[in-house]
This record gives sequence, structure tokens and C-alpha cells, in this order.
Amino acid sequence: MKKTFMCSLCHNGLLGGGLYLDSESITYKTNKLTVEKKYRNLVLPLSEIKEVTWKGIIATFHMIHGEDYKIMIFNKNRFMKDYSSMVD
Repeated sequence: MKKTFMCSLCHNGLLGGGLYLDSESITYKTNKLTVEKKYRNLVLPLSEIKEVTWKGIIATFHMIHGEDYKIMIFNKNRFMKDYSSMVD
């Protein structure tokens, strides 16, 4: 089942959008045309996430290939619960 969260991608400022979590990936989506194409539909496969660290409500997704993505997630507690159930 897909879970939905309000969020902002931290990349050259805050880019509002939606965060979608399912059993395969975490996907950030926005319809803002001023956002680089790569970030309009950013898919982070769960199998490629090395770890997630937190600073307040900002999650940093550390990928196995070295990229880091910072996302402000507005319902941190629910996200952590749902994310944990997907990766366990």
C-alpha cells in the first residue's frame, strides 16, 4: 500500500511536493516546472538506501552510490513508523 506525506526537498532552497512510500521505493514528486527534471520525480529505491539520518524533521537519505537527499517530512513520526514497516 502506498503512503503519502507532505514534504519539501532541500535542494537549492525548499521545494514543496509529495513524498510517496511503498514497498519498492520512496518517491518525491512536484509539478513545479522551475525544478530540475531529475528532481520532479525523484525515485529512491528502498534497496539502494544505505541509511536515513534525521536532524529535526529533515531526513537525509544516504544512498549506496554516494548521493544524499535531504527531505523535510511534515509528519516525521508517521513516516518513521511506515518506513520501518517497509524495510523490516
